[in-house]
Amino acid sequence: MKHRHPLPILVALAAVLLLCLAGPTPAGASSRIQWGEVPAPQGFARALTPRQWRFPADFGAHPDHRTEWWYYTGNLETEAGRAFGYQFTIFRQALVAEAPPEQASGGRGSAWRTPQVYSAHFTVSDIATDTFLQEERFARGALGLAGAEADPYAVWLNDWRISAEGPDRVRLQASTSAMAIDLTLRQSRPPVLQGQGGLSRKGPEPGNASHYYSLVQQPTEGTITVAGRDHAVHGVSWKDHEFSTSVLSPGTVGWDWFSAQFEDGSALMLYGLRREDGGKEPFSGGRWIEGTHEVELGAEDYDLTVTATWRSPRSGARYPAAWTLAIPRLDLELVITPQMADQELSTASATYWEGALRYGGHRGEQPLRGQGYGELTGYADRLDSLRGG
Repeated sequence: MKHRHPLPILVALAAVLLLCLAGPTPAGASSRIQWGEVPAPQGFARALTPRQWRFPADFGAHPDHRTEWWYYTGNLETEAGRAFGYQFTIFRQALVAEAPPEQASGGRGSAWRTPQVYSAHFTVSDIATDTFLQEERFARGALGLAGAEADPYAVWLNDWRISAEGPDRVRLQASTSAMAIDLTLRQSRPPVLQGQGGLSRKGPEPGNASHYYSLVQQPTEGTITVAGRDHAVHGVSWKDHEFSTSVLSPGTVGWDWFSAQFEDGSALMLYGLRREDGGKEPFSGGRWIEGTHEVELGAEDYDLTVTATWRSPRSGARYPAAWTLAIPRLDLELVITPQMADQELSTASATYWEGALRYGGHRGEQPLRGQGYGELTGYADRLDSLRGG
């Protein structure tokens, strides 16, 4: 909820409807979704209290929760300084809660039958040419078409794949006719548990929360391909992994989510849940990460001010396009700007903005510079009518 706070539940729900209502529709099919068709969740676990995290087991899937996503973004460049951003996310969504093994041992039925449906988003921002490329795909979690495993770590949807390449190394591979990535990420520090021990609350209702961790400042190298040309790149990537059975509170129309990875090795995650009157939900917040030192941030700890806007020529939505951020308890002040204006995604479920950002400012008397990603939802499509997530 990218996001986010990254809650891309909307995308996963779209995948469920596309594949489960349409029968054996091929991967890649898409259509606009009517949210009222989504059945209410029954029998799923809810994020009520902090969990006992176990890695690497928790890198894998958590099918007792309805919604889950593995979300990667990065800011990369060539040796000559040509900049790229990328986003690669695989979502898992369950239509119904899985039966216990002793109840599921009856008739096997069709090999296509599965309660798990996967979808994926893949984007590349080519900053030098002001080009934004995007692709969305769907597949059932059956017959090896899509799935997730913990040991060895792997998440895939057809030939789009996240996979362990040895201790603390992960490879991302995805390609279309217009773009491709083949990247290796190195885990440089332990998982960061967001919220309270990894319990990230999204509203006052019991269970309106997710289990959420991040991997930050992951050194990254590999290849990005655009317009038929390969570019050797390096930089840093960010990973979010969340799972929940949760929805937005009534009147919460969307969210603004930010990740920042600074040149000094520190990092910041921040999200604002946005009310229909423009106000900020009290369950907004984030986390400052500096070495082994972390600071949990609440809604009262930061002031985010929009200083410019951009109107999409396609959706007509007006998005924030520059901000100032102040976090007094950290003595932190930043200016946030998109690396290019048009990074708007149009998906089967909703239209929203997600793209590469620059950060510049200071913490105390020390200059602070970095890059990251942002996700802005609820500007083109309200998300408070979402049910069943």
